[in-house]
Amino acid sequence: MERLMETIGYINGFLWGAWTLYILLGAGILFTVWAKFSQFKVLTHGVAVTRGIYDDPDDPGAINHFQTLSAALSATIGLGNIGGVAVAIVLGGPGALFWIWIVGFLGMALKSVEITLAMLYRNTDDPDDPHGGAMWVIDKTLGAKNGFCSVAAKTIGVIFCITLLIMTMVGGNMFQTWNVADLTLNYFGVPKIATGVVLAILVGLVIVGGIKRIGQVAARLVPVMCILYLLSGLAVLALNVHEIPAMLALIFKCALGETEAAGAFLGGTFGFVFAQGMKRALFSNEAGLGSAPIAHAAAKTNEPAREGIVGGMGPFIDTLCICTLTALVIISTGTWNRGPAGEMAGEVELVEKDGKVALIAPDQVSALPELPVGESWKVNTQVFFLLSKPADQEGQWKRIRIYGTIQGDDLGRPQTIEWEEIPVGARWVLDKNGQPVKGLFRNFAGATLTGHAFDRAFPGLGKWLVTLAAWLFAVSTMISWSYYGEQGMVYMFGKRSVLPYKLLFLLLAVVGAFLVKNNTELGALADFGTGWMLWANMLIVLTMGHLAVKALDNYFKRLKAGTFHPHSRPPIVDVVAGKDAERERGT
Repeated sequence: MERLMETIGYINGFLWGAWTLYILLGAGILFTVWAKFSQFKVLTHGVAVTRGIYDDPDDPGAINHFQTLSAALSATIGLGNIGGVAVAIVLGGPGALFWIWIVGFLGMALKSVEITLAMLYRNTDDPDDPHGGAMWVIDKTLGAKNGFCSVAAKTIGVIFCITLLIMTMVGGNMFQTWNVADLTLNYFGVPKIATGVVLAILVGLVIVGGIKRIGQVAARLVPVMCILYLLSGLAVLALNVHEIPAMLALIFKCALGETEAAGAFLGGTFGFVFAQGMKRALFSNEAGLGSAPIAHAAAKTNEPAREGIVGGMGPFIDTLCICTLTALVIISTGTWNRGPAGEMAGEVELVEKDGKVALIAPDQVSALPELPVGESWKVNTQVFFLLSKPADQEGQWKRIRIYGTIQGDDLGRPQTIEWEEIPVGARWVLDKNGQPVKGLFRNFAGATLTGHAFDRAFPGLGKWLVTLAAWLFAVSTMISWSYYGEQGMVYMFGKRSVLPYKLLFLLLAVVGAFLVKNNTELGALADFGTGWMLWANMLIVLTMGHLAVKALDNYFKRLKAGTFHPHSRPPIVDVVAGKDAERERGT
């Protein structure tokens, strides 16, 4: 397994090299200019379309525009918004948020193009259950030709579907359950297997009903969880409103230069900050990935560009709103560069012997600093302290974290700390006075860090808000990603493969919750899946995107000429339930 993960790591280094991010950035700029800054039309006409005034029950498709947007958002608004953004800020610093903004804005145009393209070539053999996505685009264009072109198209389509399944099972499933299980264990002590089983049951009750039930559940769930999270985040910012100008200045300063190490933050270079912001924003809003077009292909419409415009709202809501709020809460509360929980008590020393370095402490558990009132150290939680080790450049040192896991006795009480291996040559970080810094930090992984940020502003808020949001976000992400994987299976093996696939998906949800020890391997596998998906999809979008741009331009011209005649606005409850697209309405 270790060798496999090393191989995957090397491949990920290629798939996610700096040049990949520059190509994505370039594609976003290209389609932003080419589509005449369609982002602004997305935020005007797209809202009107989503409101239901263009819904027509006679159009092919399974669900209305509002439900398809909700289904796509339920996949993107997940633990990437809570945990992924936290990772970006912790690793890259405040400057990562600037690049998250850039990806979000450019992603609106890129996603409009890829969704329009998917709508142009979706499979509507069954008008009430259409299929779409990058695999169908390549199949109906290049695959329509004979000989080598047909084989190449099928190969690209299958590669996309296989990597789609990897991402579905890992990033859209096990990553979600692991984070929720870790968060729930940390706050409430609930066994991870119990969390996994409950999540599997909740998700199973939804996905058994197919895209129509997914759309109905997402249309109700997504608005509620977004409003709840936004209001809570704004309350934290209101508490720290006096710090907002300085915080914004820090974001721009760190985005364009190096960020110095401070507290728990290890420091970051411009390139590293750029990469963290880009990767986490892409993981969150999925622009260019090719996943969202699969959900949008179920839309009830005969205008491909119209659904493309609706889809462009996804990165705005997901990245420019939800991700931004998470990052601002973490930055404004000082969570990203927080200080230690306290100093390790007693004579704690580093000893090098027989080519190994060990941490010597008289009594490891008594060395744990005291926590705030109402909190206590728990078994299986992680801690870390900081060391310095020689960097690649001669004479340079860089900070590293040494992690430890609290082990318990037979009664479940903290007894020892199991430390990871310490690199040879490592030494204590020194403070301004040249004294060793022996602070011990609580490790908050992903969503738990965001929860801690809310707790720093309003004690107890993070415990309840982030736990509730994590559960809602995880369920919503899992139900939509299960549909994405299902469509990949349908393309490769037909509808007979759907039931076995769904059972495997639910089984892995349980496995991800309690058998996975940490999310490092999950992250590597998710990067592997998204990397190949990205390249397969972007190859298609860049070579055929002109067709989508042409369709968008034609649509906007007809819109300006008054060709379309919208209906009166239906009741919002009908739009959410999809009833406006199920019956005839008067003009």
